Amino acid sequence: MKNTLLFKSYYFFLASLFIIGFSSCLDDDCTEERVFLEYRAIYVQPAEFRIDPSFQENRALKNTGKMYFYQDRIFINERNEGIHIIDNSDPSNPNQLGFIHIPGNLDIAIKDGILYADNYTDLLTIDINDYTNPLLLCRDEEVFLNYYHLDPEQGYYIGLEATENSMRVDCSDPNFGDDIFNRGGFIFALEANTLDGGVPTAGGDVSNTGTGGSFARFTISDNYLFVLNDQELKSFRINNDNKPVESGSHYVSWRIETIFPYGDYLFIGANNGMFIYDKSNPEALEYVSEFRHANACDPVFVKDDIAYVTLREGTQCQNFINQLDVLDVSNIRSPQLIASYDMDHPHGLSVIDNNLYLCEGSFGLKVFETDDLKEISDNRIEHIQDIHAFDAIGLSTEHLLIIGDDGLYQYNIENPSNLKEISFLGVEK
Repeated sequence: MKNTLLFKSYYFFLASLFIIGFSSCLDDDCTEERVFLEYRAIYVQPAEFRIDPSFQENRALKNTGKMYFYQDRIFINERNEGIHIIDNSDPSNPNQLGFIHIPGNLDIAIKDGILYADNYTDLLTIDINDYTNPLLLCRDEEVFLNYYHLDPEQGYYIGLEATENSMRVDCSDPNFGDDIFNRGGFIFALEANTLDGGVPTAGGDVSNTGTGGSFARFTISDNYLFVLNDQELKSFRINNDNKPVESGSHYVSWRIETIFPYGDYLFIGANNGMFIYDKSNPEALEYVSEFRHANACDPVFVKDDIAYVTLREGTQCQNFINQLDVLDVSNIRSPQLIASYDMDHPHGLSVIDNNLYLCEGSFGLKVFETDDLKEISDNRIEHIQDIHAFDAIGLSTEHLLIIGDDGLYQYNIENPSNLKEISFLGVEK
């Protein structure tokens, strides 16, 4: 018995020495480093952003956001600053007309010359029939609750801004494997990451209404404006041009991001799934069904009872999935997954005829045939790699708009396997 105990004690002693020695070797070999940028919190006072929208002369595109098309004009969001107006009557020569300054703006929708825009927490109704003299018709305060009012001195928290400071972290640091962490009251994020400075970032269905992309949080149907507010779907009756009248508010899910109208339904992309609402009675929206997936950013595009959903990794999305889901929504109350496909970093998308135009961020623009929904990834017919592609709007079977960090691209898509660039309006470098 004593020999057995001695043997076990000796074995434990040797094992302990091995573990200690192995750990020491790891520490000695810990030479890898990761560089993290320091971010500071940004706040804004209501008096700073509750100002009338104003027209300004042309300014360069710098931090492009979403785009919207209305009556031969393209409206490009300059994130948190306002909207570029571009005359696109000649797509080969887009002409910048000016800029409407709206602090905290990320989303818009337009009907009958009336522009609806977010202004941090507020919803603005603006007459732009004379775009050089935008007239504020109405301000609805506290519509969007994505911002937090901490105290009178700080105001609303609106996001994070990178500083010039950085931190090098080696593999012995407990935060080495993190993409983002908090230390000493500051946020640190990997240099390769992007932290959105504001809120996490569907076309219309009548001729006097514009068309947005698959990342839209606003959409108009008949005389109703539908907007997303973090967890809520809100509807406003807009047959009175001077003031939208809120007609409903519905909790959907946490972090809802995109809205796409299709027939009598609204398809809502959230971090944790796709949700469908019946809008046939806009005064009493009805929940219909949902399709759940792992946490990921997810724009939705629907055509011919097929929903295309992109899921991508990212700091806002809290996951490591880069995927295209294809769903059969012919039975609107029971969406069925047809297939899932691995992608590089999918963002916005559009489907025109039988072709899927998929924006892959820094991986460019890809085109897939959709004749066989179970073999989409094997039917890639075009890949433009030297552009950044965030979102797409198909204007016709011949004309496609692409917005990205590097600017606005327009393509002739008559031959989907050989896209021809019509024009490019780049950001200032």
